[in-house]
Amino acid sequence: MSANGSTVSQLLWQDLGCTGWKQDLEGAVYHLANCFLLLGFMGGSGVYGCFYLFGFLATGYVCCVMWGWFDACGLDIVLWSFLLATACLLQLAHLVYRLRKNSLPEEFELLYKTLCLPLQVPLQVYKEIVHCCEEQVFTLATEQTYAVEGETPINRLSLLLSGRVRVSQDGQFLHYIFPYQFMDSPEWESLQPSEEGVFQVTLTAETACSYISWPRKSLHLLLTKERYISRLFSALLGYDISEKLYALNDKLFAKFGLRFDIRLPSLYHVLGPAAPETGPESEKDDDEVREPAMPTSAQQTPPRSPLPAATGPPAPPARARMSRPDSGILGEDSASLVLEDFEEVSGSESFMDYRSDGEYMR
Repeated sequence: MSANGSTVSQLLWQDLGCTGWKQDLEGAVYHLANCFLLLGFMGGSGVYGCFYLFGFLATGYVCCVMWGWFDACGLDIVLWSFLLATACLLQLAHLVYRLRKNSLPEEFELLYKTLCLPLQVPLQVYKEIVHCCEEQVFTLATEQTYAVEGETPINRLSLLLSGRVRVSQDGQFLHYIFPYQFMDSPEWESLQPSEEGVFQVTLTAETACSYISWPRKSLHLLLTKERYISRLFSALLGYDISEKLYALNDKLFAKFGLRFDIRLPSLYHVLGPAAPETGPESEKDDDEVREPAMPTSAQQTPPRSPLPAATGPPAPPARARMSRPDSGILGEDSASLVLEDFEEVSGSESFMDYRSDGEYMR
């Protein structure tokens, strides 16, 4: 037991090999190198954290090379410091190459910050979407048409990056398409992947425009393979279509003075104050509506004896339909005809029964 204790004491207190400690300290380059190394090892994670880490480590090892060459005069110190500094510089070059390779054009970078970053879409997912459109940006000159009504096939999905596009049908203006809105979202949603169709509206560039376009087949394959991207496009397209519908709704409101509730499947519910039914005009309409039904020759009824006088006044006959309110805004224009049609429909006909939106608006 005593022998083991003496051995441990000898290992702890024996001469460590230093014949004498230097009285003076190393040069300033040595201490500067250690400061850089300390800062380098405090780096974080991520791309920018790697830049910070390897940048300071490379600088620290370069200082070690200078210290080993000028002060320590040790070949091993110089060689090891040089190898470590070279490894850090190579790592920095690799990071720069990766960033350069994965960088996006300016238009796609701005699109990501505007449309996808607020939705917290990962950058890698966004790169898959951009890769599907082959990172190509198309342009439209002023008054150049993107699609012609009844002629252009629906074989792509496009997103406007800059400019303004006018949407019309039969020469009648419908609404505008502004930057970062889909140009043909209704057409995309109207067809199944295996179906084919043509545009029912005409899209014309009012100013110089730029847009990106996804081929229909390639995008359908991507949406089928990636569920997250499919949900993302579903949300973006749904929001875009609702914006277009509300633009048409505002147009009807500005023209007729009534606001239709487009949230319903059929435009039965009209938000507008109803005029009172009393008055000479209302009575006149009631008299016109209440016409006696003439019996046919095959259904002649024998005359009946007059009934005794009842104790109360006779009940008024039921009206065929409610009279339309007289409004100086509507009058006998197309809006009143639309409302009259909606009153007569029993529930089997809806807004979707019209062949086109333009036919309904006319």
